[in-house]
Amino acid sequence: MNATLKNWHTFMETRNPKILDELLAKEVTFYSPIVWTPQEGKQITKLYLIAALEVFGGKNSNFTYVRQVIDKNQFILEFTTMIDGITVNGVDMIEVNDDDKIISFKVMVRPLKAINKIHEKMGEMLEKLKLQKRKP
Repeated sequence: MNATLKNWHTFMETRNPKILDELLAKEVTFYSPIVWTPQEGKQITKLYLIAALEVFGGKNSNFTYVRQVIDKNQFILEFTTMIDGITVNGVDMIEVNDDDKIISFKVMVRPLKAINKIHEKMGEMLEKLKLQKRKP
């Protein structure tokens, strides 16, 4: 599991989406702080994580993990960042299987105005990514 955590941090630093192909299990489930229903499968999870990387950790971001809690096959990474002048505090709750592939990724965020801002920005980013995918 330490390799998974190391690779996750490498993805965050390099912004290389190909790393997600190695990290995510086919049956991974993504739990968004915004979307009510869990998002199931590797492709949709990858889309959400790439969009979140842009929204939370864009080029001028001060995104940082401030705490890590590791327990057997799961880890919790607490983060802080600023989005449009709003302080965002949250956690990534990640569970891995016996093959060190991520099978569950849950994001929780506070305060409410941060959630509202993330809702706005994620909607814009997901639409942008979907449009990019359609271009030849």
